[in-house]
This record gives sequence, C-alpha cells and structure tokens, in this order.
Amino acid sequence: MAGNVNVTSNGIKKILSNYQTPSAVAEYIWNGFDATATTVILNYTVDTLGSLEYLEIIDNGYGINHSKLNSKFKPFYESEKAIKVSAPKHTSSMHGKNGVGRLTFFTFAKSAKWITTFNNGKKFETNTIIINSSDLTDFTPQNIDNEADFSGTIVTFTDIQISENQMDKIIIPFLIREFCWFLELNKHKKFQIIINNVPLNYESNIAERDEKISLVFSDSKSGGKTEFKIKFIQWKEALHKEYSKYYFLNDKQNEIYKDHTTLNKKGDEFFHSVYIQSEYFNDFDFNSSENETQVSLFGKAKSSAEYRYLIKHINQFLREKRKPFLRKFADKLIENYEEHGIFPVYKTPWEEKYKKEDLIETLKSLYEIQPKLFTSLNINQKKTFVRFLDLLLDSSEREDIFEVLNEILDLSATEKKDLAKILKTTKLNRVIATIKLIQDRYETVAILKELVFNKDLKANEVNHLQKMIESHYWIFGEQYHLVTSAEPKFEEALRRYTYLLTEKDTAVEVDHPHKLKEMDIFACRQNTLMDKIENIVVELKHPLISLGSSQYNQVYNYMELIQKQPEFNAPNMSWEFYLIGNKFDSSNFIQNHINTNRPHGINSLMMLLNEGRIKVYAKTWSEIFAEFEIKHNYLNEKLKLEREQMTLEINDANQAVMTAQVNSAIQPKEIIVKQ
Repeated sequence: MAGNVNVTSNGIKKILSNYQTPSAVAEYIWNGFDATATTVILNYTVDTLGSLEYLEIIDNGYGINHSKLNSKFKPFYESEKAIKVSAPKHTSSMHGKNGVGRLTFFTFAKSAKWITTFNNGKKFETNTIIINSSDLTDFTPQNIDNEADFSGTIVTFTDIQISENQMDKIIIPFLIREFCWFLELNKHKKFQIIINNVPLNYESNIAERDEKISLVFSDSKSGGKTEFKIKFIQWKEALHKEYSKYYFLNDKQNEIYKDHTTLNKKGDEFFHSVYIQSEYFNDFDFNSSENETQVSLFGKAKSSAEYRYLIKHINQFLREKRKPFLRKFADKLIENYEEHGIFPVYKTPWEEKYKKEDLIETLKSLYEIQPKLFTSLNINQKKTFVRFLDLLLDSSEREDIFEVLNEILDLSATEKKDLAKILKTTKLNRVIATIKLIQDRYETVAILKELVFNKDLKANEVNHLQKMIESHYWIFGEQYHLVTSAEPKFEEALRRYTYLLTEKDTAVEVDHPHKLKEMDIFACRQNTLMDKIENIVVELKHPLISLGSSQYNQVYNYMELIQKQPEFNAPNMSWEFYLIGNKFDSSNFIQNHINTNRPHGINSLMMLLNEGRIKVYAKTWSEIFAEFEIKHNYLNEKLKLEREQMTLEINDANQAVMTAQVNSAIQPKEIIVKQ
C-alpha cells in the first residue's frame, strides 16, 4: 500500500528545521528506546577521504506493526510551523510522537531504509520502508519473508553527509549529553548504546557522583519509618533538552514521575540529576499539590509529611552541593571582570584595597545566591551594574541594595536571608579590616620609635631603619610604589623607574660622577587625575648621627644627578628629597636653610626649585612621628583604639624589624623588572 503525508516535502523540512545532524541521529536512537529497546547499536564505516560511507542504527525494540505503518510514517500537523525540540515533561518512557524522528534523516543523508520485525501475536513479520529526502511525502512499505525469531528495527542510510571528524568531535559528544541521564535512569535494566562495538561511555560528563545518600522519615505518631535512597549526579556539561530534574522511582527502580529541581535554570552551570528511590512511590499521586489538606483518593500525596520532609532535605542538600561549585565559578567571574576592565578605577591604593575588596566579595556572594543576575549582560551593562553597586556600597544607601535586588529578583526566603547577611557582613569585614590596618600602623610607629630612641637596641641605619622604611614607606605618603631600596645604583634605579612608568625594560646609562651612589629609599606614585608623577627620595641616618652639611650634601648630590638626567625630568614630574635623623648638629646649617625657606609656608623645607617641582626637606624622627599622630588622630578618636595594649616588649632591633614585617600595614616590595 502506498501512502502520502498531509503536507509537502518542503513543508516537512520546514517543520523539522530545528533539527541538526546530531539531534537527527539522536532521534533514531530515541525511536529504539521508545519501542522498549534495551540496546541501540550504531555502526558506521569510513572511506579513505574520512567520510562515512555506511551508517546503520539497530535496536532490539518491538518493531513497527505492519497495520500501523501508515500512522507511524504519516504525521499530522495543523500548520507548517517548526516544532520545538523538547523532552517529555514528567515521564521519560516515551520520547517521540507522530513519527517525527523518522523523517529527520534529510539533514544528513539522501535516503533511509527501515527493516523492522514485529511480533503480531502469531509470528514475527518483517517489513521494509524506504524514503528519499527529495520526497519525504512518499513511502512504500513492503512485507518480506524473514525467519527472524526476535523483534527489532534496522535503519540504514545512503549518501551520508557526515565526516569521521564530525562523528568523533560533535555527534558522539552530543549523544553523551543527550542520553547520559537516561542511561543512568535505566542502568538497572542495563540500557546501553553501542557505537562500533564500544558502549557509549558517559562517565566523561560526570563531575560528581554520590550514591550513598539516604533520608529516613520517622513518623512520631505511628513509629513507622520511610526510607528514601538518593543518587546525585552533577554533570560537567548541560543535558540536551533535559533540564536538572528529580526522578522518582518505585521499589523496582522504575521511574514513576520526574520534575524540575528547585535549582533548575538558575543561570549557572550546576547541571544535575537526582534519582530518588523508595517503596513510598509505589502508590503515589504526583498530580496532587503540596498545599492540599484533603487526603488523596489515589494514595499518598505531595501534602504528606513524608514528601515534604524529602523535598525540604533534598533541596537543602542540593544547595550545599552547589555552594563550592558557585564559589569556583564566582572566582572565574571576577577573573573575567578583571580581564575585561569591568571594575571601576580607584583613586588611591586605600580604595583599591578596601573598596574593591568589598565590591568583589559582594559580587561573589550575589553570584552564589542568584547567578542569573549576571547572565546575558554585555560589557557596558556589566560595567554599569558593577559601578552602580560600588557606589551604593560606599554610600549611606547601602542597606537599600537589599530592597532593590529583592524587587528585581525572585528570591526565596532562604536567599533573602542570605543576601541580607552578606550586605551586613561585607560592611563589617571592611570596617574590621580598616581598624586592623590603622592599629597595625600605630604598632609600626611604636616599633620605629623604639629603634630610633632606645639606645640599648643598638639599631643601625642599614639593617634596621632601612628595612623598616622599605616595608612601611606609607609614612611619607600614600599610593607610592617602591622603586629601589639600599643597594641598587642610579642606573638600575632609572631602569626600574622607566619600567614602572612604561612597562618596558630599557637599558639606560647615567653619565655623572655620582652615578654609583645608592639611595636608601626611592619611591614613585602616579596621580592619574592630575597627570602627575610624584617621586620621593629618602636618606636615613643612624640615630646617633646628627644632621649637618655633610649629610645634606649627600642628598644634594642625588638631586643634582636627577636634575641632569632627562628621563627623570619630564614637565609633569616632581621630586621630594627627605633627610631624616634624630637631631640637627650644632652648626645650625640645617636649621638656617629651613629658616630661609620659611616664607614658602612649608614645614622642614630646606630648598625649593623649579617653581616647586623640586623640594628638599630635613626632618627629625620626632617630627615624622608627630605628623603621623596628627594625620591619624581623628581616626584614632573615632575608633577608640586601645593604644596602651599595643605596646610591645622589644628587646632586640632585629626582633623589632621582624615584628613589623607581618602586619597588615606592610607595603609591596621594590619594583622588579620582568625579564
């Protein structure tokens, strides 16, 4: 008998336009499982050019009944609108319908031939059907003599447009994502897909497997217990057409029902399947509601205490499983934002350290609660979102973030609680970190005072004072980068300086009699807002050495060399030179210079050149410590630091330096030129 479908061949192709080669091949495998097959075999051979010359798909299902061939190959549609490629919502037992999958071969072959054997109750009968892609509306089934004693179907394809590389790299990986959850669901039935004599191994798509989970509900009234055996699998890649679901199985491990988990489609990549087996589901009404109070006429219902207990604990279990996964992806999100310049540019290292840290922690926490918030944003949208969040975190409107996000996002009660906690915690952490930094700075100054004023410690210039200052140069100002300390000569200092400003390693030569001099501290900062490069050079003297003309000349030589070196003298560069000691000598050389420059209104100034672009200062340690107290007094008063408890018992200068190396006030080490 010949038959024709109700739409044209082009109409069928339009209807099936959402099918690509991988999904089309998968449909023939689904056809086998829909026919209750336990094994589907895919065999193919490859020609010398790397293209498939032969392809067949075999199943051991019940075959196609000759009397129903017309309905199986003659789908009816109300329109030629492309059908959606979707999976059954609440059952896995029947995937296809209306013979849709049988016509998808046109995506990869010129024709398909079915040889199908069916047990009609009296004998096994075999039929063949051939359809060409040029005319999908025409098929002619033929009954053939066959002595087969088992049912099943073989589909062979001709003029195949699939390469071996496509099979290995695209189709087989697709089949793993398509069928992994289904093969796992029917593992007890030994379902399998065999490709060229090799079982399809979907373990490669498993990120985590946990089969040792058991929940037991105890009924306080009856004393009865209900056990639920749970298997959790997290998949590395998304399942095709099958979202993250619960599979409810009876005591025979057969699927009764399936439904989405509470973490399905949350905008992250936490793909998972949960298989729940219990005798409790042998007689269960899954059409009931958790809110129903009336006992179901069809058996146990979702409103039962057992079911509510199960769902509550399994949801909690999934959230715990998801946390480390989201933390890892939150780290990747931050890396991506750093790479694409999403974060705002902060004016100072202080803001960079604390505001940015606060922002990052908030972003990570928000991602862990609602990843969907971060999906489908372009670069500009990401920048806008992140920078508005940064402004809110740094304002008195911080608490309003909760209200805004709560209105935008569909948050559960648990997620609302977590979000509120995060916003309070990050703020508290930021305050605590700030207090710790200020406290450590006070401690550092206390240690430095001991080194300078306690003669019993026998502190020296190189091993102690320089070591302290090269780790705590914030004493001379915020935002500096340490270029050199102690040993490097001027040529190396200039090389590092150029590298800091240009990120280029440039060989330089200094032609000056003082080029072998070594600066104790040379630091630089770039003021991007005013397009200025500000530099400081610090010369530290032993506590027992009084400052006079000899020490000043040392600093003057540094200044003279720098003035004559073009790389150090761009119009936007400024230099401050500091000579630091315990006291001035009796010659009054230092004090006279300071008095001469007093009209400039700058304390401790000895010299001012080039309209203020170059300044030379001489300061005693007492002045340095007094300036620190003045700068930090406001914060000290507000934070009520217990300063008397910060006093450390220091008996050795080396111990003092070591103590100051491990607190939060320490700054980055000197610039190292990357080779």
